[in-house]
Amino acid sequence: MDAARRQTSQYDVEELGLGFIRLENNITLDIMEAWAVNLDRFDGSVILGAEGGVRLEPFGYFRSVGDLDLDSTADMDSLEWRLHNVRDDGDAYASSQQHWVAALQERVPLLPTAEIALNTMLISEGIYLSSRLGREVTPDEVRAHSVSTALKL
Repeated sequence: MDAARRQTSQYDVEELGLGFIRLENNITLDIMEAWAVNLDRFDGSVILGAEGGVRLEPFGYFRSVGDLDLDSTADMDSLEWRLHNVRDDGDAYASSQQHWVAALQERVPLLPTAEIALNTMLISEGIYLSSRLGREVTPDEVRAHSVSTALKL
């Protein structure tokens, strides 16, 4: 954590946490959590430091099919516009408030936000447990070591 920011804020927490989660069917998820990192949003490739951050754009998708390497870029602004203006109920997912209103109107199902929050917290705990143990950990190990009172209910 930036020393000046630590002294000014009086916070004694990490500024940025990174993790790599292995899921079923060979799916992987990388996760970044931050509260004061020098960046406006997490997408694309970035270089971060104590005094600034740089984003490498444009967004790209890359894949090899046999000996053929494919790459493409995406117009994320057009995608965002279409999701909110062309698709049914696209506005329902623009913010948590808009989602709540759309669910009350019975246009979309209410997302299980408590379950999502608990699972997100368990992923964070798993990253710290993995770091502390110096090895990959299983979901059962994370639950067993969790200090969350939500798991005790």
